[in-house]
Amino acid sequence: MIDLGLSKIAIIGVVALIVIGPEKLPKVARMAGTLYGRAQRYLNQVKSEVTREIELEELKNLQKEVQDAAHSVKQSVEQSMHGLENSISGNISSMEESWRGNNDHYGEPGGDAHEAMLRATKDELARKAREFRRKKLVRNSAVPGWYKHRHGGKMHVQSGAARVARFRPRSTTSSSSFYS
Repeated sequence: MIDLGLSKIAIIGVVALIVIGPEKLPKVARMAGTLYGRAQRYLNQVKSEVTREIELEELKNLQKEVQDAAHSVKQSVEQSMHGLENSISGNISSMEESWRGNNDHYGEPGGDAHEAMLRATKDELARKAREFRRKKLVRNSAVPGWYKHRHGGKMHVQSGAARVARFRPRSTTSSSSFYS
């Protein structure tokens, strides 16, 4: 803005006093102050609006860059998934062909052996599920370790008087009588 030093303000004040006069000078000074304040507020609003627009434009550019990067990542993931699906389907088909080829060479394996293997895996899964449920029940129903550690696991039943005697602070003097 305008660079006004103390000497310039003093010269302006003397000239204003001579031109305007001492009666109207306070009103004019008040009016000049309010106009100066309005001008500063207007300039600050314009500056803040310009910076807001600049930040908004930067955010739009950043959003576009992020969307482009996300799109490229999505495409690369889709391509890798497609390649992986192709390799897996190729491996599955080659395994099926080798299985069929082995069956043709050595004769059809007994259906009982195949069913027994499937039944064994089903039985194994059922056993594992029961074991998991049992362990989960034990974990959820047992007293937590931190609680046992904090409060001490009870080893035997103790009477109320015994607990009071156990936790009562001991005095430093060892007197055997109440009156001593």
